[in-house]
Amino acid sequence: MLTIAVSKGRIYDDALPLLEEAGIVPIDNPKTSRKLILRTTQDDVQLVIIRATDVPTFVEYGAADMGIAGKDVLLEHGAESLYEPLDLGIAKCRLMTATPVGAPKIEGRIRVATKYVKTAQRYFADIGVQAEIIKLYGAMELAPLVGLADCIVDVVDTGNTLKANGLEPKELITNISSRLVVNKASMKMKHQVIQALLDQFEKTLSKRQQ
Repeated sequence: MLTIAVSKGRIYDDALPLLEEAGIVPIDNPKTSRKLILRTTQDDVQLVIIRATDVPTFVEYGAADMGIAGKDVLLEHGAESLYEPLDLGIAKCRLMTATPVGAPKIEGRIRVATKYVKTAQRYFADIGVQAEIIKLYGAMELAPLVGLADCIVDVVDTGNTLKANGLEPKELITNISSRLVVNKASMKMKHQVIQALLDQFEKTLSKRQQ
């Protein structure tokens, strides 16, 4: 049995056509089903539907053979223990800093609200800025408005949420897209089936780029 971990929402929706091209079609619909393990049209392949932030953990510890995760999650988790053979080029966005519109340039030590604590720490250390990182799990945009932080680090897609809350994107930290990650032991034990799937994904991706 090959187990693929994927998160609900945009990544799942964007990954579905890729999986279908490889002949993997879920029998159950995660939008209507409460099942967390989805059977597929291939008897020996199942999908597990989990939180995006848990995908690398499931793959690292072998609870899933493969997973589809955003680069933002992989940077935060640390993906040294995983193979990351493919950039799937889906669910694209940007990881950026953002501040209130018209805010003066921040000098000296700053406070930063984010759920990407490790990534933010690395970024500000690299540019030589002393930053106190405040971990939040959501509603990041609120932090500068109520004086909790000087700026935020978050993923930006259209920028509409920032704009609606009086913030503007500032510095690009990195471009984000979803990657395919593989458990190292599975790559050895199930090499043939995993490699065939990787080849199929690559074929689909190269067709899209033409």
